[in-house]
Amino acid sequence: MSDYFLRAKLFKTKKRLGQNFLVDDAVINRIVDEVTPDDTVLEIGPGAGFVTENIVNKAKRVYAVEIDEDAIEALSHIRTNKFHLIHNDILKTNLKDLEDTTFKVVANIPYYITSPILAHLLGEIDDLDNENRKRISEIILMVQWEVAQRLVADENSPSKQYGLLSVLTQFNADVELIQKVPRRCFYPAPKVDSALVRIKINPLPRVKVNDYTFLKRVIKACFATRRKNIKNSLINGGFDKTSVQNALDVLNIAENTRGETLSIVEFAKLSEQLKSNG
Repeated sequence: MSDYFLRAKLFKTKKRLGQNFLVDDAVINRIVDEVTPDDTVLEIGPGAGFVTENIVNKAKRVYAVEIDEDAIEALSHIRTNKFHLIHNDILKTNLKDLEDTTFKVVANIPYYITSPILAHLLGEIDDLDNENRKRISEIILMVQWEVAQRLVADENSPSKQYGLLSVLTQFNADVELIQKVPRRCFYPAPKVDSALVRIKINPLPRVKVNDYTFLKRVIKACFATRRKNIKNSLINGGFDKTSVQNALDVLNIAENTRGETLSIVEFAKLSEQLKSNG
């Protein structure tokens, strides 16, 4: 039984914050392996500090953003000029206010807040000049296994996995699965397995279009009604019926095609065609 497990048992965990502490030495070491001495790390939700105290020894600097007062107290044992502890909600924290540098983000976040945090860090499809994304090189993210499958999914994946979260995340980044992490690696043990994912930020969006807000609208419409075909989904999303039919004909997309079978590149082509039909 590891020291991490014993220390986690002493911590007053809070279900409302989705706290499940990583206590497996091998997985903690795997996360630490992602950090280099040149990295300035932003850790989101350090909790009891098991990962934190290891990356502090390796990174150039570490900023840790934590909302829980008990966790803030637990992290007080880390005393070095390299470590900056911020008692705040990550959704209310802008990276430019921490330091004008490029961060490597390390995060173990609860399922219910995954999408809002990724949107905060990466921005929306039409948020081309997102200040947070400009300051991130990559994100090493621990999420539930089901969410990890959605993050790495593409148009060739099972339809339940590929969706809006996949596209929003991959629009400005390359996403890969590092490893699956069994539920026994946490305390308290969650009801599902997790996974470690790498999100590597790209300097430019995956596709170039004339109107990114229009593209976002097209993508959201196509994923909003999964049981409907792409023609009906777009019409339900407020697009003109004749324009939709013309765009599908020009691009040789069958009416009964479903949105989850289109790649990001194909969504871009559809958006441009719809826009030109006006």
